[in-house]
Amino acid sequence: MEVENILLKDKVADGILRLILNNSKHQNTLSELMMESLAKELSEAAIDDSVRVIILSAKGSIFCAGHDLKEITEARNNEDSGHTYFEKLFNTCSELMQLIVNNPKPIIAEVSGIATAAGCQLVASCDLAIASDESMFATPGVNIGLFCSTPMVALSRNVTNKHAMEMLLTGDMIGAKKATEIGLINNNVPSENLVQETLKLAKKVSSKSSMTLKIGKQAFYAQSSLDLSEAYKFTSQVMLDNILKDDAKEGIEAFINKRDPEWKDK
Repeated sequence: MEVENILLKDKVADGILRLILNNSKHQNTLSELMMESLAKELSEAAIDDSVRVIILSAKGSIFCAGHDLKEITEARNNEDSGHTYFEKLFNTCSELMQLIVNNPKPIIAEVSGIATAAGCQLVASCDLAIASDESMFATPGVNIGLFCSTPMVALSRNVTNKHAMEMLLTGDMIGAKKATEIGLINNNVPSENLVQETLKLAKKVSSKSSMTLKIGKQAFYAQSSLDLSEAYKFTSQVMLDNILKDDAKEGIEAFINKRDPEWKDK
């Protein structure tokens, strides 16, 4: 296991990379250093052919408490009352979340503990998410006079408007069971089974053609912002490009001949 600043990096078998938030003393907050470290590792993993799937997890009882409110308070003492710092902070966070969505590798959040504000946004930005049944989620900015506007972007793209607004307007915590029901996470499992179940899912995904996963992930997010006719026009072209790839030919032949495919990832 390699230690890099406040982020742990562990390469597991089957092309699985685990990134672990490792600043439990400060609730794994998305400080500038944490966000820079995550962005660096995600960018490197995006072009690393040995990485097929990324798991994002954390040490401690708090997965991520969002931004560091003490850092925010200290920044108010700057000459510009923190304007420059706040602008950079929120832009960096927004860029990080887009880096997750735009990463060609599937990213799975493994949540053990509490995920609030930008921490909840981090979970919602991942492609898949599994949590322990004791985990809790919230967008509590409204309680401190700072509406969770940027977390709202990822949240509203994962759950229905009514559920998103309930979380945003009340700031209340929701449990893993409700988070599963509303689509914030895929599943919740007993704490002792979390790592095993996450790895099981990661291995299943990593067994697919990485070329196909890349095409599919990019198309999924791209088509979601289009109207129905444009979405079908776009995805029809994606299907055309995909079916001409080597792995599509191999996968279809393997299915017909009842054998396991041998991916070339191209």
